[in-house]
Amino acid sequence: PFEERSGVVPCGTPWGRWYQTLEEVFIEVRVPPGTRAKDVRCSLRSRHISLAVCGQELLQGKLFDSTVTDEGTWTLEDRQLIRIVLMKTNRDAGNCWTSLLENEYAADPWVQDQMQRKLTLERFQRENPGFDFSGAEISGNYSKGGPDFSSLEK
Repeated sequence: PFEERSGVVPCGTPWGRWYQTLEEVFIEVRVPPGTRAKDVRCSLRSRHISLAVCGQELLQGKLFDSTVTDEGTWTLEDRQLIRIVLMKTNRDAGNCWTSLLENEYAADPWVQDQMQRKLTLERFQRENPGFDFSGAEISGNYSKGGPDFSSLEK
């Protein structure tokens, strides 16, 4: 897949990091080594998330945008990392989340720019499956998903 070849653009947080693709938002939360699944309380709703480990709230609030509730998952990896995957409701390149929660964990302007570039290149890859955009550089106006070439004849 494109995102595996082109890497991710992570946004660091006090508890870990988050990053996104056209379709999904990934959240990685560091937890104390030895954490067990029964110690984890995770609630994933369309516009809200909450995560507590051993009774301590690590993450809670209103998400930046809506997600598909039934598609959200969380896993505990190596008993020290919780990975949450949320499926975006709006899956186009113009829907680049600038923060994880509405008013919290915002990407700094440079990271936001890199995230938008990546989503735009991912969109180009989908529209042109015969080409490899994983090493491509992009400049110019790529905000809101970049230029729309759909009206051009093939």
